[in-house]
Amino acid sequence: MRIRLAVATAATATGVLAAVTATPAQAAEYTSALKVKGIQYDAPGPDDNRCSGGNTRAEYLTVKNYSSSRTVNLKGYVVKDAAGNRYAFTANHYLQPGDYVKLRGGRGTDSDANNVVYRQNCNFMWNNDKDTIYLYKPSGARADVHSYTKRDDDRDGNGYISYHG
Repeated sequence: MRIRLAVATAATATGVLAAVTATPAQAAEYTSALKVKGIQYDAPGPDDNRCSGGNTRAEYLTVKNYSSSRTVNLKGYVVKDAAGNRYAFTANHYLQPGDYVKLRGGRGTDSDANNVVYRQNCNFMWNNDKDTIYLYKPSGARADVHSYTKRDDDRDGNGYISYHG
């Protein structure tokens, strides 16, 4: 019995310590200049992930540089969902203060002028009912995170949710 009690006490203490240390880490993530501005998680029309004629290009995540003075290079940033699907920005893509990029599904040509990067993958990344969006810095530290459900967060039912304005 003592061993179980000690393990339970240690687990409880660890949980409390994790809860105490999680709060500052969560607060720190929002000090990042790059944040998720919004997500078109449900592409208009019936889902069709064919590379030719499908609508995965209409599914996108907008990442914005909210800094008022600092340019940020997206190279090394990673976007993930709750299931572990991921996209890593492998090329230099500089976001000036207030600038944004749309990370689109499907295949296409990345363009600084058009503020677009393609995942070069025709499978949908975001779930239509609920999901979690994670944005990680090149260091591996979390830059931003948002969970959504279609029922609770998409009141107008258009498949788009806005964050951070």
